[in-house]
Amino acid sequence: MKNLSAMPVTQRLRIAVDIGGTFTDGVAAREADGRIWVGKTLTTPEDPGQAVSAVIGELLRQAGDGAAQMLDEVVHGTTLVTNTLIERKGATTALVTTEGMRDALDIGRELRYDLYDLELALPRPLIAPGRRIEARERLAASGETVTALTDAELQRIVDEVRALDVRSVAVSLLHSYLNDDHERRVGAALQAALPDVEVSLSSDLAREVKEFERTSTAAASAYVKPVVADYLRQLEARIEALTPGIALRIMVSSGGFTSAGAAAHTPIFLLESGPAAGVLSALNTARAQGVRKVLAFDMGGTTAKACVVADGEAPVAYNFECARVHRFKRGSGLPILIPSIDLIEIGAGGGSIAHVNRMGLLNIGPESAGSVPGPACYGLGGTEITVTDADLVLGYLNPDNFLGGEMRLRKEQAMQGLERLAGQLGMAPLEVAWGIHDMVNENMANAARIHIAEKGHDPRDFTFVATGGAGPVHAIEVARKLRMPRLLASIAAGAGSCLGMLAAPARADRSWSQPALLDDIAWDEVSERLRGLRQEAATELATAGVPEAVAQWSVGVEMRYYGQGDNVSVSMPWSEFGNDAAQVVRHAFEDRYRALYGHLVPGARPQVLTWRLTGKSAAVSRDFNWGEGAAVAGGMPVRREIYLPLKGEFGAVDVYERYALPAGTRLQGPLVLEERESTLVVPIAADVEILPDLTVSVTLKEFE
Repeated sequence: MKNLSAMPVTQRLRIAVDIGGTFTDGVAAREADGRIWVGKTLTTPEDPGQAVSAVIGELLRQAGDGAAQMLDEVVHGTTLVTNTLIERKGATTALVTTEGMRDALDIGRELRYDLYDLELALPRPLIAPGRRIEARERLAASGETVTALTDAELQRIVDEVRALDVRSVAVSLLHSYLNDDHERRVGAALQAALPDVEVSLSSDLAREVKEFERTSTAAASAYVKPVVADYLRQLEARIEALTPGIALRIMVSSGGFTSAGAAAHTPIFLLESGPAAGVLSALNTARAQGVRKVLAFDMGGTTAKACVVADGEAPVAYNFECARVHRFKRGSGLPILIPSIDLIEIGAGGGSIAHVNRMGLLNIGPESAGSVPGPACYGLGGTEITVTDADLVLGYLNPDNFLGGEMRLRKEQAMQGLERLAGQLGMAPLEVAWGIHDMVNENMANAARIHIAEKGHDPRDFTFVATGGAGPVHAIEVARKLRMPRLLASIAAGAGSCLGMLAAPARADRSWSQPALLDDIAWDEVSERLRGLRQEAATELATAGVPEAVAQWSVGVEMRYYGQGDNVSVSMPWSEFGNDAAQVVRHAFEDRYRALYGHLVPGARPQVLTWRLTGKSAAVSRDFNWGEGAAVAGGMPVRREIYLPLKGEFGAVDVYERYALPAGTRLQGPLVLEERESTLVVPIAADVEILPDLTVSVTLKEFE
């Protein structure tokens, strides 16, 4: 690693790079004062690292002479894991599981996610039955050995895996969340005999009950592991070629970052890295304004996601789905047990394709034009009409100022595609354009409204924070439909995920399941287990540059009343459990249960299912700014016709270069604020103010 001890802290740089479905974004930040530089380029799906290298190189050029020598670390988020699972482009993978459990991936939960779909499609398992090996071993539900794992059995397993000629192996044995001895022996034997084969143990990924979900998690991680490992090795080499000795940190789904080595070992934790960073960016913006109730909204080129934050801290969920057969139908994907910021996919992205469905009605997505060939207006060979094409025709995007003028949008090609689609629908092209834009907004508002209600909140109490390249274009209309009175958009909102990565803490999560009634728990054993998990997590944090002594530690508990099906999560600061442990945990559970359901269950017995441990570096609010001379000269607006939804017609509005407006500027909507990475469209009456940190605050004045 580069020795930075002699370098003044004012000169140190950090770079964050996020690979999206359409664009790869990057931000360089000077540590001492938050001065930033922003880069953006089309994603290169055949070789994602090519776009990453291009963005890093561009950021170093922007930062000036000597920037390469000042660079401290690169923080990276990627959709590689998600795309590999969705596109089924992972490595050939085998599964080693306990005898009698080989069909668990096919049987699943035997649930129908749509009772009325007569053509129900279920996600195909990542590992085919012919690549599943049954191990003659067994543990009891208590973790005690029922059938021992012999050396002869280990050799048989190794021989069968060798005969399958696979690149990766998942090992998921029955009840290994309680006792991982058999899994570790299988893993060690495979690694010793087959050093070129990647091995993934379920006990390294999810020491939790639910055999099907735990096996699905191990299978998914093993499936992507060779792909991610190769990618990270190549990326480290590319960064080394640009500027030697730089630490590569990887964003994880739980809202922190880890080392490249840890990410390569457990790649499934990267599943939602980019969207998680978008939430952290929104929270960083809200925190600076003293706002704690936030709907974080991130809309990029492929998807739109949201997160409800009620107390200033992003909620973390531990059950996740990916590679859904139907994008918006829960239960239609592969279950994954990883800690992930509690995001919901609420809609399409800018590149999502509009089409006529089987009923002859307009529909948008889930297919996306991506970066290759991209929307029709990109002029790169795409002919399908996307949300971006509709936004352009409605006047919301400037065809001559996309990416600061580096990329010209072709309105005539967008109109040609809209005319074809309008012919199928029997409508006028402009009606179709507005239909696409409004349908996307309505779908996102409905999904967000339901999600907020499920959390027990009223959307009118929240502040809307928009990030992503397409987020500010659609944010005002979505907020209006939700009747949210205020919206915030930070500087460089189009690269918001990168700002979130630069504000993210290092983080390591561990879990361990041992179902037991609260009154029957052996607290000495729990304390010993948690100490062991802390040692593991501390080792991982150390590789990310965070000593154990300065990390913040917390303990989470998944609980329920005995006999119930749904769990309640409680959290408390780390401490050794004493004689009052049962009472402390009981009070925490009852407080949370009462907050969720309004009352306790008389005579019911609390049960603990899973213990969780989290270690992370301290969360620090980050101030980002453009530095002296970054604002564009000349604040006079130009006029442009845009579609005004509440009037149902086009009208001329003022269009401003956003960074030509100094802090303290107050404006009245309708208007448009343009910047290189995104465009904030305010198509209704609203008070618009530029705050001291150049965040845009919009107070909506029209809802009908």
